[in-house]
Amino acid sequence: MSDIERESMEFDVVIVGAGPAGLAAAIRLKQVNPELSVVVLEKGGEVGAHILSGAVVDPIGIDRLLPDWRDDSDHPFKTPVTDDHFLVLGPAGSVKLPNMFMPPLMSNHGNYIVSLGNVCRWLATKAEALGVEIYPGFAAAGLIYNDQGAVTGVYTGDMGVERDGSHGPSFAPGMALMGKYVLIGEGARGSLAKQLIARYDLGAGKEPQKFGIGLKELWQVAPEHHKPGLVQHSFGWPLDFKTGGGSFLYHLEDNMVAVGFVVHLNYKNPYLSPFEEFQRFKTHPAIRHTFDGAKRLSYGARAITEGGYQSVPKLSFPGGVLMGCSAGLVNVPRIKGSHNAVLSGMLAAEHVAEAIGAGRANDELASYEAAWRSTDIGKDLKKVRNVKPLWSRFGTILGVSLGGLDMWLNTLFGVSPFGTLKHGKSDAQSLEPASKHKKIDYPKPDGVLTFDRLSSVFLSNTNHEEDQPVHLQVKDMELQKRSEYGVFAGPSSRYCPAGVYEWVDKDGNSIAGDPGHADAKFVINAQNCVHCKTCDIKDPNQNINWVPPQGGEGPVYPNM
Repeated sequence: MSDIERESMEFDVVIVGAGPAGLAAAIRLKQVNPELSVVVLEKGGEVGAHILSGAVVDPIGIDRLLPDWRDDSDHPFKTPVTDDHFLVLGPAGSVKLPNMFMPPLMSNHGNYIVSLGNVCRWLATKAEALGVEIYPGFAAAGLIYNDQGAVTGVYTGDMGVERDGSHGPSFAPGMALMGKYVLIGEGARGSLAKQLIARYDLGAGKEPQKFGIGLKELWQVAPEHHKPGLVQHSFGWPLDFKTGGGSFLYHLEDNMVAVGFVVHLNYKNPYLSPFEEFQRFKTHPAIRHTFDGAKRLSYGARAITEGGYQSVPKLSFPGGVLMGCSAGLVNVPRIKGSHNAVLSGMLAAEHVAEAIGAGRANDELASYEAAWRSTDIGKDLKKVRNVKPLWSRFGTILGVSLGGLDMWLNTLFGVSPFGTLKHGKSDAQSLEPASKHKKIDYPKPDGVLTFDRLSSVFLSNTNHEEDQPVHLQVKDMELQKRSEYGVFAGPSSRYCPAGVYEWVDKDGNSIAGDPGHADAKFVINAQNCVHCKTCDIKDPNQNINWVPPQGGEGPVYPNM
């Protein structure tokens, strides 16, 4: 914690992140003990502003948290799934996989197509009605420790800091929020979770966490192309069969269709651009007709935790716990994590409430760490634990087939012939030098079905005050030039879905992909950042560190 004098507020429980895990924890705490004082910090300008997901939601968590939710006319679960399609795409055609061959856990019967941002806005009203304090626009910038090394609180970011680090005329120091326990639910690759995992070595004995980048657009389509309740997943083209990833089309209410594309971040080719692959995907004959006469409304991108069961770090630390995507509880083949986020928030709340009731504070909630694998969270993740490593090891066709077989065996017999496979390299280590790969020639966008990054970022309503310290911190600029540009041909200009990073020559011309310029300069357009965290994950030298900008800044996602 810095030496700045800060106002301090005391609570029983401090929760970082108003996502499904954080809000579920807040609600459950108040259900168990209405006398507890609970605060939720949210870096977005409003609850839901930074939430981005597909999303098809398994309601198991909501059913347990709010059993009577269906009686609430304002709930956001308006579109039940009515039809499931699974496609394998080739360059010019597609094959539909029979649903009867899919493992039962892949069925979306009983699930709902939703805007997860709107789910969080709705959950926030439930939390506030119970007396939870929610502070949107306040980014948790750092952790506060006591003399014994336990977490005792967090502090929010200072406002009005100039680009050179000096205090501007509008400077206001952040607040210190102190609690008996601190619950971390920041989402994938959260900045505080990253610090905690390193400080307490929570990843010891675990496989490295794996990630994907998910890109999403929301469209209003012509009524004749709208099929409310249709869920369509696909894999294959435009990715080659050595590169993991897939796509989705979700038909919501009101002629809305969510289209998305996920690229596993363990890809090898530094010339690959997830954003451009997403744009290409929409041109496939099996996909493009959906968007005839349609209008694109929103765009966004976000990292997704994909390591699963064997990559979940130790979830308890002195003074608090990790929850939801901060804990890595996404079920990769189901492309679902919000149900486990809600369940983990509830589980954390119950163990916290019990500890506080026993007069404890700022110690380690070892019971939470010991419990989660035997709950529905652990059972959900264990059945699919080998899908990702099989896909990575054997490619899309054989790997996905073996993954499907493994899910069937786990479902029917509770065992796997593979045991529990390892992931091996981190996503940063998976990237190979540019000399081993050929450039990919992506087509120019047409502005109707396919688009460029800057026009897409505009739709994300992203905004940052330019005169503040850059929140994308390059630790060693010389290393960035020598390696990220000189060896890997500047992949940051391609893996970033928002046009944040550029390699330019002395005249300002783009030279990414042409690593022979001695005068190459790394340009960071931090105001474009949609907070996806891909750079923090995929940089081959782990030389870029994402930290929160001023509170309230970043994207403002409506209905995403």
